[in-house]
Amino acid sequence: METLEPVFTDEQIDQFIENGFIRLDHAFSKETAQACRAALWRETGLDPDDPTTWTEPVVRVWESSEEPFIEAANTPRLRAAYDQLVGRDRWVPMRTMGTFPIRFPHKNPPQDVAWHVDGSYQSDNDPFFWLNLRSRDRALLVLFLYSDVTEDDGPTRVRVGSHLDVPPLLEPAGEAGMSLRTLIDQLSCTEGRPEALVTGEAGDVYLVHPFTVHSAQEHRGKEPRFLAQPQLFPQGTLVVDGGPGTEYNAVERAIRKGLGRSDQG
Repeated sequence: METLEPVFTDEQIDQFIENGFIRLDHAFSKETAQACRAALWRETGLDPDDPTTWTEPVVRVWESSEEPFIEAANTPRLRAAYDQLVGRDRWVPMRTMGTFPIRFPHKNPPQDVAWHVDGSYQSDNDPFFWLNLRSRDRALLVLFLYSDVTEDDGPTRVRVGSHLDVPPLLEPAGEAGMSLRTLIDQLSCTEGRPEALVTGEAGDVYLVHPFTVHSAQEHRGKEPRFLAQPQLFPQGTLVVDGGPGTEYNAVERAIRKGLGRSDQG
């Protein structure tokens, strides 16, 4: 595999471990972002020049493997970021993207604004997604900005440092993990955390720890907000207790920090 120039300093990686997210500016081009927006407009069937067709506060496009989305997800800058946070050869390149929550200025508030973490797998006979301490099937939550997003444009809200509160909740559930239905009821422990907003320019990407608590909110601006929120799959599994000499990646180090354990195995 090619060796890529690092995009984050050691200090920035430490901030990711402490805060639970980091923004990579200019992760992909504005031309690619525009192509992604055009593809999503086609999928919605709505008219970008006629706000009277924007009849819902949020419209979801569920999945796509069209070229501009895959190009945006696999630029050299992003691959370098994945390497730095997850580890070289420890993640799976994205070949499909989804979902795409497109948020519109609308008189009615959206109904999906609860604070939550994202699950990554399902268990038998439960419609809710699950997650476990090793974040099975999710190395990162990745938020792609296909449009400029200001404070008024319905940016995702993030509870800074909340990913450190989640590991102690998950540890007793063991490898089987916990249903989001159960976990969400326990996230009140993160309510005192400061909030940050996922704002930036088209082409920016937020790399988010899988346990970071976040929420949608109402769009108060004028232009629709285009975003993707795929998971980056791990190659293999994350390691929480690897024993002496284990070199943990940034995601694993944050989990261990939440459990009160050192970076060293």
